[in-house]
Amino acid sequence: MTSSDSAPEALPPVEPSVSPYIIVEDSRAAIEFYKNAFGAEELGILETPDGKVMHAAVKINGTTIMMNDDFPEYNDGKSSTPAALGGTPVTIHLTVPNVDDWFQRAVDAGAAVEMPLEDQFWGDRFGVIKDPFGHLWSMGQPVKVVDPEELKKYAAGGGE
Repeated sequence: MTSSDSAPEALPPVEPSVSPYIIVEDSRAAIEFYKNAFGAEELGILETPDGKVMHAAVKINGTTIMMNDDFPEYNDGKSSTPAALGGTPVTIHLTVPNVDDWFQRAVDAGAAVEMPLEDQFWGDRFGVIKDPFGHLWSMGQPVKVVDPEELKKYAAGGGE
């Protein structure tokens, strides 16, 4: 039997997941930023004949983040980047064991602080940054256990 006659390679098992797919002006620059800010591992890049990135993927904190360059020509001539849309309604969240280090590394790499890190009523140390491409990233680290009744009281306006 020749290699062309061999049975097809078995597909790997499907691992259920939810992965953000973001649009950026420059996927290559975004990948470099995510490597520096979040320790991202580059998984791959597919380019169009003219060199635009049609698909790229990185792994951050165990999760795959997919992206591509902006292609208005496939979206009724409209740009889909956060800058073109006037912002983003989506925040990508990272739960990490050392949030102060992660947050500072992102800021040092060029992220803007949207909400400084602070201990929050729900028990996390939490903050939000905006990456240079307009995407929001929240970061949290559990720091204390909060009773569900205390959370309800706080949310109803009776908390401290």
